[in-house]
Amino acid sequence: MLGRLVAGARELLGADYVGAYLQGSLATGDFDDASDVDFLVVVEREPPDDVVGRLQALHRALHACPSYWGRHLEGSYVPRAALAELPPPRRELLYLDHGSTTFERSDHDHYLAVLWVLRERGVVLDGPDPKGLVPRVPPEALVVEARATMAEWAAQIFADPAEMTTRWYQAFAVLSYCRMAQTLRTGEVHSKRRGAAWARTAMDPRWRGLIDDAIGERLRPPAECCRRR
Repeated sequence: MLGRLVAGARELLGADYVGAYLQGSLATGDFDDASDVDFLVVVEREPPDDVVGRLQALHRALHACPSYWGRHLEGSYVPRAALAELPPPRRELLYLDHGSTTFERSDHDHYLAVLWVLRERGVVLDGPDPKGLVPRVPPEALVVEARATMAEWAAQIFADPAEMTTRWYQAFAVLSYCRMAQTLRTGEVHSKRRGAAWARTAMDPRWRGLIDDAIGERLRPPAECCRRR
């Protein structure tokens, strides 16, 4: 599946193609059947509309393949210049959400945390070493971003608690906060599972039951995980 993605992107982008990389849990570790396949394709410039249309067709074809992972690709097409901009401000990129077949514009992959993982842990599918594309992200900058993200997510959740009625989202929020809390302590980015393991011992013991429940929910089959409480 990844070979088809790389070959298709390279052919369609031509001279604007720089490289293709994996980030997320495939880079930080603890990838499992509940994970997304988080990819980044680096380009010299934003693809023009006609190329975007052909890339859209590529992703629809990958989604339609008889492969579980074709439906779990998630990632962005990132101009090389955007990798050298340590945000904020963040840039909205050509982005494919998990399970989607339609591109949208999103800053989902233009965070310091994503750039850190790409530079320090990224898996090279094709192209140059990401350390030559992304400048070093200072640990203190990651801490500032994690703290801001935690506050932003909390504000959204309290503004619309209905989002928290699915078991999947509840587990996702708990494990994401564990991971961000670990970033506050270490100045690095780790997987949700490692964040949860860290939080079970580093945080107040009263949170262990909640963390264990979140880990258990993540391991459920996706359809079961999304049932409403």
